[in-house]
Amino acid sequence: MSELIITEKPSTAKKIAEALSDGKPEKLVKNKVAYFEVEYDGKQITIVSAVGHLFGLAEIKKTGFTYPVFDIEWKPSFEVSKGAEFSKKYYDVIKKMAKGKEIVTVATDYDIEGEVIGLNIVRHICNKKDARRMKFSTVTKDELEEAYKDAGKTLNWGQANAGETRHKLDWYYGINVSRALSSSIKKAGMFKILSSGRVQGPALQIIVEKEQEIQKFKADPYWQLEMHSSVKAGKLESMHKIDKFWKEDEADAILKKTKGKDGKIESVKSSKREQAPPTPFDLTTLQTEAYRSAGIPPKETLEHAQDLYSSGYTSYPRTSSQQLPPSIGFKKILEALSKQSDYTELCKELLKGKLQPNNGKKTDPAHPAIYPTGQKPKLLTDRKKKVYDLIVRRFMSTFAEPAVRETSTITIDVEGEPFITKGTRTTVPGWHTFYGPHVKLKDEELVKVTEGEKVSVKEINKLDKETQPPPRYTPSSIIRELEKRNLGTKATRASIIDTLETRNYIDGKSIQATKLGFETVFTLKKFVPALLDEELTRSFEGQMEEIREGKKNEEDVLTAARELLTDVFGEFKKHELEVGEGILTATKETEDKANTVGPCQVCDGTLMFKKGKFGRFIACSKYPDCEATFKLPSNALFKPSDKTCETCNHPEILVIKKGKRPQTACINLDCPDKEVDAPGLGEKCEKCKKGTMILRKSLYGRFLGCDQFPKCRTLKRLQ
Repeated sequence: MSELIITEKPSTAKKIAEALSDGKPEKLVKNKVAYFEVEYDGKQITIVSAVGHLFGLAEIKKTGFTYPVFDIEWKPSFEVSKGAEFSKKYYDVIKKMAKGKEIVTVATDYDIEGEVIGLNIVRHICNKKDARRMKFSTVTKDELEEAYKDAGKTLNWGQANAGETRHKLDWYYGINVSRALSSSIKKAGMFKILSSGRVQGPALQIIVEKEQEIQKFKADPYWQLEMHSSVKAGKLESMHKIDKFWKEDEADAILKKTKGKDGKIESVKSSKREQAPPTPFDLTTLQTEAYRSAGIPPKETLEHAQDLYSSGYTSYPRTSSQQLPPSIGFKKILEALSKQSDYTELCKELLKGKLQPNNGKKTDPAHPAIYPTGQKPKLLTDRKKKVYDLIVRRFMSTFAEPAVRETSTITIDVEGEPFITKGTRTTVPGWHTFYGPHVKLKDEELVKVTEGEKVSVKEINKLDKETQPPPRYTPSSIIRELEKRNLGTKATRASIIDTLETRNYIDGKSIQATKLGFETVFTLKKFVPALLDEELTRSFEGQMEEIREGKKNEEDVLTAARELLTDVFGEFKKHELEVGEGILTATKETEDKANTVGPCQVCDGTLMFKKGKFGRFIACSKYPDCEATFKLPSNALFKPSDKTCETCNHPEILVIKKGKRPQTACINLDCPDKEVDAPGLGEKCEKCKKGTMILRKSLYGRFLGCDQFPKCRTLKRLQ
């Protein structure tokens, strides 16, 4: 009996082949695509891989910029998008391997997206109506073998139907909104592809509303009294008990009353508070913790977590669960982790006690919380290693004892006026020991004092302050906000925010809406408010969950959506020109701001990002009268930084490389700061033996390169 197993990624295909093979799996390659042949329990099994979605939704008949349109079908991704042409070879290999196979088993990621990927391959490539379904949360040998033995007889049709519905709803919204906005700006005199989406619109509105709240904010003045004093054991700093005085004369009266007076210790109190261990990681808390602890953006965190899962080091990351079931084998994992030197002693300590995790309330029907498998990672990048360490330490911490924090409060009396000093320290580290560098709590231990002790007052200062506007969203807090409002999914929220930034609707680490973002929200709110309706979006999310549970029919939800959007876009068409004129102005302003680097040092022009035949570069706005230009490397993204180089006074730009922290760099290749010693200059190239090492310049500084480039690409960094 022959069988075909379909995975979502090549790495998973390899892991399953290794797990199921009675001997050594046979790796075969066709058209540069690897697949595996194994014998397992008397069966001949072929294991093939997709590369994510091999199918996408597209119009049955192209209608240009007509909207609304709903006649769509699944087509191979390489027919839908030029960017997906690479997927054709995987499509072809699966099609060839599927011929004659009696059994098809889907082993894609066990979630809604994985189910849709598997379903489309089964029905459109394998020409079958159903398939067996493997379910696993790690790609360890034991779990994969168990998942194969316990595979379901059918696909998870609840997940499949909910996933198809989500894709179709997102297509209905995305394509039709894009066409409507693009058509409106075209009527106003500019050709530009604009877009929004079912969740992007409400998400953008949340950010715009926050910005409006900040703009409307009016600061109120208040005053504080800060006292510097000393006792026998040392110095004390304290604040008046009232904290904020909203009337200055009240603060002045106390200042006058206490001037030149000493005080005494009125009371010394302390209180202890237990801090329960943290709950296991779901995806959102992993993303927010990685941002808090290491400054890694949510989208990048998910990429690292996915890679760690695919390599077998951690469990499936796209989960909403904060619970670890005993079935994963707590003891076995900790024993395996103890073989990694960073965690040896910590694991030994945990293994002495009862292994009961501090599970949270959130659950997920498909996967448990994120946890390490115990397998030792190899060659992790610095940032991926930080994510791995965070996952391991969070897992260990959930089994640890509570920590205890003690807060000491000293009240100082000065002429009847109470001044308060507080300090908090950890007295019992508990789970802090296991969470290690990710705890980041300050210990503030106060000097020893006794009640009635004299306090020598050095000075009391009146501080002029004012209330602050609410903080803007960060990449981390906006993810939490979307989750709280049930907008998007655990797997899509980070990419939604990334898309809004890519399309110039928002900008900055401290996220704020651009002019284009504001105008798009105002326009949609005025003419088609349904496209920004959070409640409507939440309603669809709820209905998709009901489809997953088998309580609702897919076609009923889609029919209601088509009827709604037909009415919405019918109204939009009446106001196309008004919409376009408003967005046109905002688009130009936003693009100009996004491309402005800084003042030109040659003339009074402005340096701008430009795009040419060979990529992006910087040039003066007064070209051709001013020919100032600056090269940019092709291996990064660039943004204005609003900073100026202190050495040469040229503008600095923000350089963004995948997997690395953004950094600022001076655009001037001849900046004195980039000058370094060049040992090896003029020497023969060690690699090709023909060329000579010459000095080259780049945005990041100077380096040595072979003069036979591009035939010889030898480079040497300079210190």
